[in-house]
Amino acid sequence: METYAKLKGAMIAPRKARMTLDLIRGKDVKTATYILENTNTKASRLIKKVLASAIANATNNFNMKEEDLYISECYVDPGQVLKRMKIASRAGVDRRDKRTSHITIKVKSDKKEA
Repeated sequence: METYAKLKGAMIAPRKARMTLDLIRGKDVKTATYILENTNTKASRLIKKVLASAIANATNNFNMKEEDLYISECYVDPGQVLKRMKIASRAGVDRRDKRTSHITIKVKSDKKEA
């Protein structure tokens, strides 16, 4: 059985979030939580919340044991891009894109179901 959790519209660029997400891909949830707690980035704080939600979904909704769970799949998709303007040289205007992300984490139990 596989469960998941999503965070949509996270105010972080997908490229930055992917670097942190690559650290925990394929690990068990206990190790992944330790890695995220010791990584000092905004992405790690957001990903830690999504991972906690995925673990809670698995334990509360499907009666899986937390020690049997591992991250089967995790990815970041680009979200909405907020376009902002900034004054540039010689009375010009530059566009600044504030990128958002959709973070998805899927956890799976390594125990075989009867």
